[in-house]
Amino acid sequence: MLGMRRVGITAAATVLQRDGLIEYHRGEIRGLNRSGLEAAACGCYAADRHMYAEILH
Repeated sequence: MLGMRRVGITAAATVLQRDGLIEYHRGEIRGLNRSGLEAAACGCYAADRHMYAEILH
């Protein structure tokens, strides 16, 4: 669905888990720190959220 190889997803999830942003186990992801995840996403999250809000209105 994301257009990435599984190893890439696992590597990214491992880093996010190490940083205390998510819990990741057997394909299940639980967000632990939303503001930390938003910061890790650079400006991408804010831009995507803004664009999505514009589309819905």
